[in-house]
Amino acid sequence: MLRVFVLLFERKELLRHGDRMKEFAVLLALLGTVTPRQAYSWVDLMRRLSGVIVTEKNQTVSGVALSIRCASGELRATSDAAGRFSLMVWRESLTLRIEGKNIEPLERHLSPDEKSEGLEIQVRFTIPPVHNTVVIVASALDPGIDRRNSAVYRDTLFSRDDQVFHTLDAGIDAGQHEGGGKSVEIRRFGFNLDHGGVGGGLKVLVDDVQQNQGTQGHGQGYLGQLKSLTPELVQDVEILNGPFSAEYGDFSGLGVVHVRLKESLSDKLMARIQAGSFDSYRTFLAYSPDSKKTDSFIAYEGSRTDGPFRNPLRYARDNITGNATLRLNSSQSLSFKLNLGRNNFFSSGQLPLDEVAAGRLDRFGFIDPNDGGRTRGGVLGVYYRLEGKSGDMLKVDGFLARSLFDLYSNFTFFLNDEVHGDAFQQHDSRLQQGVNAQYLHPFKLFGRRALFVAGDNFHANQINLGLYPQTARSPTGVTTRSNAHVTNAAGYVQQGLDLVQGRLHLEAGLRYDYFRFDVRDIVRPELSGTQGASSFQPKAAVAFTPARRIPITLHLNYGRGISSQDARGVVQRPMSPRISTTDFYQIGASHHLRRVSFSTDFFLIDRSHEQVYVPDDGSIELKGPGRAYGYEVKTSLQVGRHLSLDGGLTKVTNAFYRGTVPRTYVDSAPHAVANSALNLGQWRGFSGSLRLRYINSYRLDGEDPAIRASGHTVIDLSLNRRIHRSVDFNLSVDNLTNRRYYETQNYFASRLRPGDPVIARIHGTPGYPLGITAGLTFRIFNK
Repeated sequence: MLRVFVLLFERKELLRHGDRMKEFAVLLALLGTVTPRQAYSWVDLMRRLSGVIVTEKNQTVSGVALSIRCASGELRATSDAAGRFSLMVWRESLTLRIEGKNIEPLERHLSPDEKSEGLEIQVRFTIPPVHNTVVIVASALDPGIDRRNSAVYRDTLFSRDDQVFHTLDAGIDAGQHEGGGKSVEIRRFGFNLDHGGVGGGLKVLVDDVQQNQGTQGHGQGYLGQLKSLTPELVQDVEILNGPFSAEYGDFSGLGVVHVRLKESLSDKLMARIQAGSFDSYRTFLAYSPDSKKTDSFIAYEGSRTDGPFRNPLRYARDNITGNATLRLNSSQSLSFKLNLGRNNFFSSGQLPLDEVAAGRLDRFGFIDPNDGGRTRGGVLGVYYRLEGKSGDMLKVDGFLARSLFDLYSNFTFFLNDEVHGDAFQQHDSRLQQGVNAQYLHPFKLFGRRALFVAGDNFHANQINLGLYPQTARSPTGVTTRSNAHVTNAAGYVQQGLDLVQGRLHLEAGLRYDYFRFDVRDIVRPELSGTQGASSFQPKAAVAFTPARRIPITLHLNYGRGISSQDARGVVQRPMSPRISTTDFYQIGASHHLRRVSFSTDFFLIDRSHEQVYVPDDGSIELKGPGRAYGYEVKTSLQVGRHLSLDGGLTKVTNAFYRGTVPRTYVDSAPHAVANSALNLGQWRGFSGSLRLRYINSYRLDGEDPAIRASGHTVIDLSLNRRIHRSVDFNLSVDNLTNRRYYETQNYFASRLRPGDPVIARIHGTPGYPLGITAGLTFRIFNK
């Protein structure tokens, strides 16, 4: 009798939306009349209905609504975070209906004797999800795209902005350039992207707002605005491995990182307090009201640390982020997003490693105590969404941004000026405006499912730029000063089509960008002028699954990406290239089993012009066309219900300048980048991850292979323990094995003191040693 009771009421699966107390009383009365022998006959009248909801690529889908209709009535269920469902039903004919947002409705009939457990139900999206949360499970992999979910950012304690990049993996090597608050230096696919905008570029967006700043005071495509990103507010991160989508233009040659923030929080009040090594402490406070028609929050983040340096970092970051999404009706929404941030820091500078090796300079020492900088910024965004009944969607975004940037650096010390030194200040004062519009239209073409996408982008920058010699952060003259007005207008179309019962997917797109560079040089008016440039970028992709029962999909991707040049260089050297192109070819396969997913691919990258940033003197040097090729391997394994393992390796087998005899190689980027993570999800109140990142030793000179940067292997640990339903204990350990390493290394000439010889040598930024950070997270009034 007890068995019948448990089966009937397990997880409330048979309770419908009517009067549950009445049903409970009736069932108790029935149970009182059943003998043990009869009880088993009742069980024979029931069966379990269970399974998983997946896409055509075997990606699990959460939040899908299921309704089960039979003669006895109707039951309802929803797929969980892993795409699974399970409930008890009567052993009779039933109809299972599956539906959800942007999902083609699907019905499946089951006879009384037909298998009902372990079903795999495949659904089709009419439009790819706009906001897709990925949980810590073995998710399907694709050579062209990676995703990171909010759990990584929820359970990890961050003290510095560069730590966010360490979670991205995907063959991206990111390291600090000056030991603290300065923007990270990016390397990918064997190319050095400097701070994100040269060598093909890595485009980074936060809620459709481009973070790369063109014609920046400290390098083309500078990513310093990411300092205002608060990790706890990250909803998901989508990473494109190349320029395969027509939606993205400038700086997308070697991929796109699109960060989407949450629109509301699960708790009305949330607070996090943390402290750790190197006099680090951080606070996070957020309020998210509970409203039926509005998703909103307002959050503050404050972070302070001195780092391990002999010249204290004095890193201070304050960010305010807010969102209000108004659901105008069932098909329309309007969002307002605000982000304000400020950042101050000192830095160790890039240290000559021969002096460190000789013991004359501490690894965390310094030469110029005034290196560092400060930034201020604010972004206001407005987002409109309209969804049609047939699945059409219109998205229109607009933003206004204001930023101030001052960087104080001294890389060569007394190389050029033995009296006052080579210290200089770089200044960037910027006003930005942008509009993005996109229309998605699902339809049937020749009776087959198709998706048409069209859109346009407009981005304008008004910039005041300056380069000044300085002593103790006080300008002593003017080297360059100019006003630049840069605009970028673009339009694109992309068409996708499914054939062969959805097993063959074809996609083609075309994008057109036009740039206008207007420079008014204040120091040298003769260098003023206006120039224009334009470029078409084709895109194409094929994905083919030979058979439903064979868990393999073949992929072929191609895309052309572009990187614009600094407006000052375009105007001063009108005969030089104004836009460099990146042609990215990728062929691979993805394999999706129940608990295991992995992908492999080979890539070939052709660059029209290599943009090499001359160490912080504000100029770009072109070294001709380049080529890189290699392969990637990625895997994801669901070890158990709460444990998963994922990892990847990007191996560049060669990277060189085309047409050079003898061959000159592309330098300053590793050829092997690997990552792995062991993730624990909600086991007895524990969650967390053990993450490893690795790069190999790499050459710093294109002609001399002996001049090399050292590689490194770093392990980080994050752990979260729920100690009360509203209180979590957080622990993060950076560089768990206390590895001695350097984050970035560069090769150039410098003179340490007046009268010293000029020496061409390797300069490096030390990586942080073992650091422990602990914190408490308070969640109050769960929604």
